[in-house]
Amino acid sequence: MTNVTMIAAVGDNGVIGDGVSMPWHLPEDLRYFKRTTMGHPMIMGRRTFDSMGALPGRRSIVITSQPAWWHAGAETAHSMAEALALAGPTDEVFVVGGGQIYRLAMPYAARLLITHVAQSPQGSVTFPKIDPGEWAPSNREDHEGFSRVTYVRRR
Repeated sequence: MTNVTMIAAVGDNGVIGDGVSMPWHLPEDLRYFKRTTMGHPMIMGRRTFDSMGALPGRRSIVITSQPAWWHAGAETAHSMAEALALAGPTDEVFVVGGGQIYRLAMPYAARLLITHVAQSPQGSVTFPKIDPGEWAPSNREDHEGFSRVTYVRRR
């Protein structure tokens, strides 16, 4: 069984972006993202892939509703189940966005790696609500302007 981990930077208001880009630039968090996801498959939506492209050292599995969509450096899926099957047997797969893909992945996830950003930016793309009855914080690191919290699913 593959462990599904969702990784995101989320504003105080739940916003993760505006549909085109992230509303902040946190170099330390980008380095954390790279270090954490390196060597693992990543599942994302087409717009997220369009914004970041294929990242070196990681497989990009793109969920899209467009039947003919294709891009070099990406594998295409049309559902979360298909994307997880494409990821194959691996120790961990990361779901990296956007909002709709996070909502699809939430029932499959065992762990959330959330960078809580101390900002409330404008934006139409949000992260799903983290239900404290479903998720327990297991680790927290506080930094200037953000906190990184690991949540594990309560069994």
